[in-house]
Amino acid sequence: YQYLSRYKQKENLDRFTFVPGRIEGTEKECLACLMEFCQRSNPSWTELSNFTHFLNFQLKKCEKSVFCSTVVGGEFSGF
Repeated sequence: YQYLSRYKQKENLDRFTFVPGRIEGTEKECLACLMEFCQRSNPSWTELSNFTHFLNFQLKKCEKSVFCSTVVGGEFSGF
């Protein structure tokens, strides 16, 4: 939700890093955001769960990537 809400507001995500335990928004806002980005008209809980697990996996890989680090990332802005 931290990434998706910032992306929706067109914030620069190059310098943002997920902070575990940080509470942002309400449960209702989070669910609405997930449903919007899930791209399903009426997703089931399983589809939302699969979407969030896949997105979380991809974002963890991105955060660990040398191409997205603050050291090298400046050369690949928006990567």
